[in-house]
Amino acid sequence: MNKQAFNPYLPSWEYVPDAEPHVVGNRVYIYGSHDLFNGINFCLGDYVCWSAPLDDLGNWTYHGVIFKREQDPAAPKIRVTNGLAAPDMVVGPDGKYYLYYFMGGTKMISVAVCDEPAGKYEFLGYVHYKDGTPIGKRNEPFQFDPGCLMDEDGRLYLYTGFAFGGNPILLDGSQPTKEGPMWFELDTSDMLTVISGDELHYLGVKTGEAAKGTPYEAQPFGEASSMRKFDGKYYFIYSSLNSHNLCYAVSDSPTGGFEFGGVLVSCGDIGLEGVPDVQHARMCTGNTHGSLIRLNGKYYIFYHRHSNRKQSSRQACADEIQFVNGKFLQAEMTSCGLNGGPLAGVGKYPAYIACNVYGRNGTRFLSMLKHPKGADPFLTMKGTDRDPEKGPVNEPDQYVSNFCTGCTVGFKYFDLRNTKKLAVTLQGYANSPDCAVTVRTKEHGGDLLCKLPVITCTKAQTFETDLPGGLGDKEALYFSIEGKGTFDFVDFELK
Repeated sequence: MNKQAFNPYLPSWEYVPDAEPHVVGNRVYIYGSHDLFNGINFCLGDYVCWSAPLDDLGNWTYHGVIFKREQDPAAPKIRVTNGLAAPDMVVGPDGKYYLYYFMGGTKMISVAVCDEPAGKYEFLGYVHYKDGTPIGKRNEPFQFDPGCLMDEDGRLYLYTGFAFGGNPILLDGSQPTKEGPMWFELDTSDMLTVISGDELHYLGVKTGEAAKGTPYEAQPFGEASSMRKFDGKYYFIYSSLNSHNLCYAVSDSPTGGFEFGGVLVSCGDIGLEGVPDVQHARMCTGNTHGSLIRLNGKYYIFYHRHSNRKQSSRQACADEIQFVNGKFLQAEMTSCGLNGGPLAGVGKYPAYIACNVYGRNGTRFLSMLKHPKGADPFLTMKGTDRDPEKGPVNEPDQYVSNFCTGCTVGFKYFDLRNTKKLAVTLQGYANSPDCAVTVRTKEHGGDLLCKLPVITCTKAQTFETDLPGGLGDKEALYFSIEGKGTFDFVDFELK
């Protein structure tokens, strides 16, 4: 029997952001960077790979470390500011798998190669001009976040670019792009040599001053280049300068003529009805990176969310996205992600699959420093970063901490037509005799579905109540604390 798929779709102890999904055979593989739980910077881990069968997208397999930072001859000694950033993978004409990546402190785009999609990759070289000079070493705009496309005609394209000017440590003396993402055509005989000439080529996706007065003005290019092709059209996916949105542009060509398409997903649902800005987001925001893919006849957008009150503990998520009249419509963050539909109305669900987590004072765009707990619930886990390379991971799952008065923790979606009872497991303190968990199917004052009086519990304790009848096949559940109390929200069960 297939496992249900949740968001995040990997185990709750895993932190793989920037995921590029690719289908190989009957499986989908993801290639992303690798954060650490409570890491002091992005991308401090080595590259790992996960995959799932196309017919069982809730059943992900860990393939281990596929490439270590130290395998790159140019790897700086200091890791903390020079991690392995977002990669992409392409299959070469020789049937081998090529991993294109950027490492801080090098200013170059590196390539590793393997005979298997999730095997042990070996360093191959640096993308370079015909004279051997690596791209990034001619005072070009900063080379970052490589995306690649092997077109159906056998031509290979590489896309790079970084438009944020306020990150001098990452830029390392280079300049951000002022003209948007760049493209290079590469020689498929070695997968390294630029054959599109020595001059720079820009895709035409606008950024900065050049975006003003154009359709790109509200969502100018920032970073996170990714190119996909569906039904003869080229879709360039990127993170805009506001950082929390993944957007797209579309063209009939892989090298130009791109027109702005819209927002694909916001990691705080900003832009959807009732969510006008960062302060009203449905989850604390930060940067995002991902791509589009078509699986089992449906489109999905892969992206990441933020946890632990800071930006550098990011987790892989994916949601179905609708394609209507030639346009992608902004997807909403859900708990059911790759499931293909609402989750079952019977079963135990961990609190970490919440897709809406916010306090009574709203949300914020996170930094690299932890923001104070205050009245804000947040996703976290106990202990230190889990490393399956050192043995089985048996520690408890992630949970929602600081579940307190006036906050909201929401889950989407469930088929509740036959659900009779709901039980909630908490650990924490009730600071008033009227403390209770309230549950609604609509946020912000929707009709009360049920109310569970709760008490102080220094160990995890479960509270249960009946549910009314008449619920539908696609219902959200929003949990809040009424009265005074602060708890760890562990899980809930539908019966």
